[in-house]
Amino acid sequence: MTHTWNHTHRVAVVTGATSGIGAATARRLADGGASVALLGRREDRLKALADELRSSATGTVLPVVVDLTDAEAVARAATAVTGTLGTVDLVVANAGVMLGAPFERAATDEWDRMIDVNLRGLLHTSRAFTDGLLEAASRGGPADLVHVGSVGGHLLFPDWSVYGATKAAVAHLTRNLRAELGPRGVRVKNIEPGVTTTELGGDMRDAGARAALSRMRTEVNPLTAQDIAEAVAFATAAPPNVNVAEMVVVPVRQG
Repeated sequence: MTHTWNHTHRVAVVTGATSGIGAATARRLADGGASVALLGRREDRLKALADELRSSATGTVLPVVVDLTDAEAVARAATAVTGTLGTVDLVVANAGVMLGAPFERAATDEWDRMIDVNLRGLLHTSRAFTDGLLEAASRGGPADLVHVGSVGGHLLFPDWSVYGATKAAVAHLTRNLRAELGPRGVRVKNIEPGVTTTELGGDMRDAGARAALSRMRTEVNPLTAQDIAEAVAFATAAPPNVNVAEMVVVPVRQG
């Protein structure tokens, strides 16, 4: 059952909107009445999702193709979004990659990719829309900056150390931005999923890590992308004086 967390008149941005949690979150916010900008690299998927959402959305749906690791491209995307939809008051920085391998034999270019997307891409996204969030807050409306982290930022998962390090960085960045932007009315929050069935991890090279991830997803009755979308919808529809600052969402069997 989907609850009616209301996002009417909200202007939202969702990164990594081409699949998984990003697509589910964009769908959920659009269903709740928000106008939504879909950011991602795969143009065909963005257009397909936009067409799907437009069939029932009451707000505007805008697909924007962008490489989040390119700071200038993200800034241009933010300008395009604001020019079309108006001031953004809800940002879901969701895009991420998860590439596991034993530390001593991991491909270091996979480390670079995780750092680039999970941390730099998230930083570029948050920076590009912070002025808009502050403007929305100054008008007395809600303003939400949502980072999608992971329980890997504080739990121990052998062979996933660099992925976990990027998510630990996201967790502490979120806490500090909460202290920095919260007094000016922006609710900064970190949603941390546990084992979730998405495309995440499907492109990692290490066969052992791929097999381990598959086993985890088989054994714990994992979350779905829609489960996390509901968590985002709930957290961003809270009363204006309430910030659901850190939310850990895990399958019951994960413990």
